[in-house]
Amino acid sequence: MDIYEPAEDSFLLQKQLPNYLAPRVLDMGTGSGIQALTAAKHSVVRNIVAADINPDAILALQKETALIKKIKPVVSNLFENVSGEFDLIIFNPPYLPQDEGIVDPALYGGKEGWELSERFFATVSPHLRNDGVILYLFSTLTNKEKIESILNEKLFEFEEVASEKLSFETLFVYAIRKSTLLRELEKQYLRDIQYFTKGQRGMIYTGTQDRSMLVKTHLPSKKNVIKVAVKTQNEASFAIGRIENEINWMKRLNKEGIGPLYLFSGENYVVYKFVEGEFILGWITKNGKDDILTVLNELLRQCYIMDEMQVNKEEMHHPHKH
Repeated sequence: MDIYEPAEDSFLLQKQLPNYLAPRVLDMGTGSGIQALTAAKHSVVRNIVAADINPDAILALQKETALIKKIKPVVSNLFENVSGEFDLIIFNPPYLPQDEGIVDPALYGGKEGWELSERFFATVSPHLRNDGVILYLFSTLTNKEKIESILNEKLFEFEEVASEKLSFETLFVYAIRKSTLLRELEKQYLRDIQYFTKGQRGMIYTGTQDRSMLVKTHLPSKKNVIKVAVKTQNEASFAIGRIENEINWMKRLNKEGIGPLYLFSGENYVVYKFVEGEFILGWITKNGKDDILTVLNELLRQCYIMDEMQVNKEEMHHPHKH
């Protein structure tokens, strides 16, 4: 397998390294090792994991770094063989859209060019320290709008710190950090946080939470992992206090055994137990009369309780399929 040799993208990323170096560094997709070798020259860096899916690249780097104890080369498909947290994660991924009939993992990032980056950002958070930085390079050929959409959906904040216009593309280097919301959710032991859908007034994410981690005990607890939903305020919405209002009603309805189970909340977000199911009209077409009547009776019973509580149920049929 060919080893990716340093080019314009490598050098642009290399120039930014001194601004972000820290004690523990991961060079993901290290290739020739240019970023790892550059980082190793700085005393602030204590250890570096240089990972690549190409065993030939890692073998060559092992020989080159035999006397550099702070660099540890490892064969890994993204985070498959990487453990621990890092202050800085460097990623110069293959970013070209796939050319038909050509196989070269060092150049192509998937059919559209961004698929490998999407996999990376879906799994990087557990390996990035709360105040850590991802230094990430990509190109206009990767689809800049799509990359920024992926970062937003994974709850990362980003800033462009460098760019370079070439004859056929423009290169970008982004400094990426965990958003305040992502850090808060992870403090509550939420993991596998994924974008779910966008509503008129908010964004909804899903994740998992090990509730046993919230119990303070010296004894090992049995895992209690549940699926959760995270609803955030839509920044584009002019509605005021919608999340706070939803939290108040969720707590009141929970006392009557109605609605998704409220778990916790913060500024402009609420977390509740995810309710699995399907839209009612589709469910009705697949079930018998007795089951349908049982569900409708329960639905009307809950509606009657909400009427007594003077709950405005208008939102319950927006959209109608709900």
